[in-house]
Amino acid sequence: MAHKILEEAQEMNDLLIKWRRDLHQIPETDLELPKTVEYISKRLDEMNVEYKVFPEVSVIIAQIGKGDKCFLLRSDMDALPVEEETGLEFASKNGCMHGCGHDLHATILLGAAKILKAHEEELPGVVKLLFQPGEETFRGAKAAVEAGVLENPHVDAAFAAHVFAAIPCGTIGYGVEAMASVYGFKITLTGRGGHGSAPEGCIDPINAGVEVYHALQALIARECPPSAEAALTIGQFTAGNAANVIPERCVLQGTLRTFNEEVRTMLIRRINEIVPAVAAAYRTTCEIEELSNVPSVTCNEELNAEYIKSVESLENPGTTINGGFHVMGSEDFAVISAKIPASYFVVGAGVEDQSKWKGQHNPKILFNEKALPLGVAMYAKIAMDWLAK
Repeated sequence: MAHKILEEAQEMNDLLIKWRRDLHQIPETDLELPKTVEYISKRLDEMNVEYKVFPEVSVIIAQIGKGDKCFLLRSDMDALPVEEETGLEFASKNGCMHGCGHDLHATILLGAAKILKAHEEELPGVVKLLFQPGEETFRGAKAAVEAGVLENPHVDAAFAAHVFAAIPCGTIGYGVEAMASVYGFKITLTGRGGHGSAPEGCIDPINAGVEVYHALQALIARECPPSAEAALTIGQFTAGNAANVIPERCVLQGTLRTFNEEVRTMLIRRINEIVPAVAAAYRTTCEIEELSNVPSVTCNEELNAEYIKSVESLENPGTTINGGFHVMGSEDFAVISAKIPASYFVVGAGVEDQSKWKGQHNPKILFNEKALPLGVAMYAKIAMDWLAK
């Protein structure tokens, strides 16, 4: 059966490439993916797969099979607000881009749906398929859970994967503490604007912002244990429109990543203590807004072992399996893995010419479409094996 599943995936290679390139040309962001939802819905209709759309959040939940056991396969499908610079003939032209491979993810899940539907009578249970929006903004998994993806029927276990353009094609990676938690925040400091030649009559929010920035960096240097894996980055610092004007406001946006829940809790508490104190010292007022708050992706070790056996059973030539995947990046699949047993793998999708390898989110990033059949077979076989155990 394993060889047959891989062969079925390989036989649909041309179709997979078409789906991927179609999706690549209609990138949409966050929770508003009307064209993407329409495209995927049409493909599911062609397969006679039952599904439900939640248009207000662009969630699609499909279902194949019957029975008491229920397994979830998840792929994200949102893009980035990045202007594409790949030069591909199917490059997007709407100012957004599938620069993280979510077009491949959605394609892989469609391919798995096609195989699972063909074997529906053999399935000793239900496979749910979640086409998820808003991974990049860490809002989509929460929206899917609120839409009921884990219930009716209740999901017993789950699997998701992510393609990486800087990992050789054919490589599968996995780990236990796979990806870090994320706390995204926005700090708004408000002062009193005025003429740059008369600072004494103003309250300068930029001055306060600089001190806030330095104080937050000291959190990692002086309040985190040296062994703690923690990163706190201020990636946006905006204020003012003219050289001779002291502005009213200064805005800082940042992200906190860690695997240690105690360190994470402490740092969030300290951010909320330090920022108001520094703001007050410089006579400004402050507002701290939470932009995202997602735990780390922790994978179930037993499921890791089971899923790897499923991948190995495919006996795909050139497949390399590596354990120990552990990165500071974040993924909102954590919302699901925190609620039910789950695992999360990475799939190599590097092009043959390594000089063209780019990191995720780069406007020139290229993905190897040869990763598609292996991804499809992996998704389908993992679901089928879990239900059959």
